[in-house]
Amino acid sequence: MNLKNKTILIISPQAWGNMFLAKHHYAIELAKYGNEVYFLNPPQKNKVKDNIEIVESKVVDSLYLVNHSLSFPYQIKFKWIRLFHFLMKFHIDKIEKKIGKKIDIVWSFDLGDYYPFKYFSNKSYKFFMPIDEPSNKVAINAAKGCDIIFSITNEILEKYKDFNVPKHFIHHGLAEEFVNPKKIDFVKDDTVRIGLSGNWLRTDIDTDVLLQIIQENPEVLFEFWGSYKSKQSNIGGGSDKEIASFIEQLISKENVIMHGVVHPKELAIQFQRMDAFLICYDILEDQSKGTNYHKVMEYLSTGKVVISNNISTYQNLGLIEMNKSRIDNKELPELFIEVVSNFNIYNNDILMKKRREFALENSYSNKITEIEKIIYDKT
Repeated sequence: MNLKNKTILIISPQAWGNMFLAKHHYAIELAKYGNEVYFLNPPQKNKVKDNIEIVESKVVDSLYLVNHSLSFPYQIKFKWIRLFHFLMKFHIDKIEKKIGKKIDIVWSFDLGDYYPFKYFSNKSYKFFMPIDEPSNKVAINAAKGCDIIFSITNEILEKYKDFNVPKHFIHHGLAEEFVNPKKIDFVKDDTVRIGLSGNWLRTDIDTDVLLQIIQENPEVLFEFWGSYKSKQSNIGGGSDKEIASFIEQLISKENVIMHGVVHPKELAIQFQRMDAFLICYDILEDQSKGTNYHKVMEYLSTGKVVISNNISTYQNLGLIEMNKSRIDNKELPELFIEVVSNFNIYNNDILMKKRREFALENSYSNKITEIEKIIYDKT
């Protein structure tokens, strides 16, 4: 099987919005590759109404968004999962009929087990692609009925070892905006600029260590991109007092700039001004368990040094300056100072070239080709 001229349904646990994750990037790249792609948004939870609509994405030709609501209470899933799945059987049938043509590939990123593969046509080839850490039995059960499993960490693949289907490690991809960013002319001053991007409403950020680094380096400017208000985020996040306090402290710092959500094209442009990038998650709380992050590829595409908590997938690759411990980030503030004080070493031409080449090798267009080669021999 090739990955061209197919009708593909992408099942995503995160809705389409201003911030793109792997699910969104794969949808875009598959459409560019010559497929008709339907991106299934999560059901509207507060609306009990049998409704399915398909709209053009306006991002790329042949990419459509499927918005839908259920004709039964969403909460049934958490009390009577068998009944929920029974009802979803009919809802899935309605989605297929609404699309109006044979779905060649069902490509699911869903760890919530909302859409059992067995209820889609047996003529569809079924991909399961867990990106986030499967933390419970529900997430494991979500793979039932798939034909093949791809994931961005070997740790995740290991959790699906009991499934008798092919399993393959596929690294995170790099979006086109970062492959060929628009070059900008900017005057480099003496200010050290550190870039950070992501969803700042996440509950697994190591806020104590991150704030410590900012506090201990007042001469360094930290530029944050991404959602820090709930209305900015289409990918979830917390809203408790601790998160609110963290955001307030960031905003109050004189050496912090909160840019908010920007288009990926703009993000790729602004990243060029940075001297380094910082990642600071609490591995014990981290939804990815310190195994891999989508943003790493974007950072590496600039060639600039990345300072981070421990990331298992990047160990021994010489691409990231990371905290050694996988228990805490106590070493990270000292590591940060070491790197920032020695850019002549950490941002030398050889290391920058190595980082850029690695990122470009993992462009999303190359990911599609890589997956196509894998499935060619499986079908």
